[in-house]
Amino acid sequence: MFILYAIPVGLAAGAILGGRLAALATIRIRLGWLAVAALVAQVILFSPLAGGLDDAVARPIYVASTGAVVLVVLANIRLTGMPIVLAGALSNLAAILANGGAMPADPGALAAAGIRITGASNSVVTDEPALAALTDRFATPGWLPFANVFSIGDVLIAIGTAVVIAAAMRGGSHDTPKRGNAAAR
Repeated sequence: MFILYAIPVGLAAGAILGGRLAALATIRIRLGWLAVAALVAQVILFSPLAGGLDDAVARPIYVASTGAVVLVVLANIRLTGMPIVLAGALSNLAAILANGGAMPADPGALAAAGIRITGASNSVVTDEPALAALTDRFATPGWLPFANVFSIGDVLIAIGTAVVIAAAMRGGSHDTPKRGNAAAR
């Protein structure tokens, strides 16, 4: 949920920089359907809808859906800001893979966000997580809407998303071929 804060930041930055909201309609997102499918899979996976799904099934689905997001980011790497998103997505995927298909969360960060893991969750508490610096070590305050724990990868994804939005609003983030002077070619 940390990424939700990136959207208004990107919109505000785009407006401050003279961008237009209507320009967002010019972005061509490749494999957008795959991003939506991956998001839906994770929402279902970490909701009561998945019931008591065994970790042996849930973790590969989480890894595959996170990998699908990386694929979508790669397909859209031409967008201004998307390399930052890629760095964050790869960081998160590395932490998830290194920890057996789950994202470890620091117990102190969970407490600061007011979160108790009681059922299906994308976060797990591990005594000594692999790649600890890349795991969910930070928290938004519990009084904020959508309080949650987050990783450095999530920060990079949020920054990159804000940059993508702001650049698109300024007309600098789509892949429309540039038309030059034919005589100059």
